[in-house]
Amino acid sequence: MADDKKNANPEPPAPESVAAHPAWFRLVDQLNWYDRKSQHAQGWYKRLKIAQFASAALIPATSLLPAEYAKWAASAFGVLIAVLEAVQQMNQYSTLWFSYRATAERLKHEKYLFLSAAGPYKGLAEPERLVALAERVEEHVSTEHANWFNETRRAATVQKSEGA
Repeated sequence: MADDKKNANPEPPAPESVAAHPAWFRLVDQLNWYDRKSQHAQGWYKRLKIAQFASAALIPATSLLPAEYAKWAASAFGVLIAVLEAVQQMNQYSTLWFSYRATAERLKHEKYLFLSAAGPYKGLAEPERLVALAERVEEHVSTEHANWFNETRRAATVQKSEGA
């Protein structure tokens, strides 16, 4: 059974000359980084949202408590919801999840185009394909970084104007 899982989605092998090239190393490194970061942001986003929904669902249940406890419990859950939402907004887990996932998928697309010698790699000799790969990977990473910077600046501006 373990072998079935391991081979369920095998990665196509890269030729040895390609696997040792800095462009390939960069592609694999960045693909893994964006994949991990996307999963991390998704996990935090979902945990925060579940905690918010659970807190919101518990607020009506506080009416079953004695009156002196009910007001404190309802207030505590309300504060918890606000704090959890503030954490989500400050860290932009939702935005990062989608942005990082999109970049990982673009890099994966680039990987398969390269290995298939298709698209922009069609008809190129291996050295030219590797140069094109390096340029295209850096373009994807630079674009994502610029988007991250702009989104972070926009979020900081919104938070500053709301706090002012």
